[in-house]
Amino acid sequence: MDWILSSGIALLALTAMEIVLGIDNIVFIAIVTSRLPASQQPAARRLGLLFALVTRIALLATLSWVIHLTEPLFELTSLGLWGEWLNDKHVNEVSVKDLILLVGGLFLIYKSVVEIHHRVEDEDEETTKSSSKVSFSGVIVQIAVLDIIFSLDSVITAVGMANELWIMITAVILAVIVMLIFAEQVSAFVSANPTVKMLALSFLILIGVMLVAESAETGIDKGYVYFAMAFALAVELLNLRVRLVEDRKLPKKPA
Repeated sequence: MDWILSSGIALLALTAMEIVLGIDNIVFIAIVTSRLPASQQPAARRLGLLFALVTRIALLATLSWVIHLTEPLFELTSLGLWGEWLNDKHVNEVSVKDLILLVGGLFLIYKSVVEIHHRVEDEDEETTKSSSKVSFSGVIVQIAVLDIIFSLDSVITAVGMANELWIMITAVILAVIVMLIFAEQVSAFVSANPTVKMLALSFLILIGVMLVAESAETGIDKGYVYFAMAFALAVELLNLRVRLVEDRKLPKKPA
């Protein structure tokens, strides 16, 4: 009985954490797929989340390999770099995980900045979409690349919170199912509200910076980051509510 209770608590806690960690994945997928034709967007989102599920389970199935990713690959001092900041062993030693997080963080920052540039410079969204020349396969490749980064973070969290593989895999599957259920609603909400989309892009930049910082073992406490994101989102939702009320007060134009 105690084993069932402890396993159930671990499963619920890990599933909740996986859902929280999957929010940034959903936002990125919503942003990237928004440049596709409307008829292709749902399929791209489902395929992207399917990649996320496969990647997470594959990493969980090779836990010994994932653990070795944290072992030092080389030292920055061996490259001729110097400075007091390299006296910290965690900063000086570079692992495969560090390189993956660094590349992923920089990629996320780049994609978000490019999207913000399009939003600021191009007034006509349809012109933006046609000039960007995005393809279905190109979008899927981008999602798959970022899925690896998000999955690595997710799996490392799972390893730290649970001891049994079946709990980890079940939690990941449940989290992805929840993400699949709400992906359409999140995407529709982000697309329908330009200011929310800009806020989401800003969140992705923040997450990219967090990944870069984590790659240098000077990670930012994720609790503070998620709190800041939740607070900013709450303020934006209040702004949306205020704008809706103000629009209702405006006199209607005669037909």
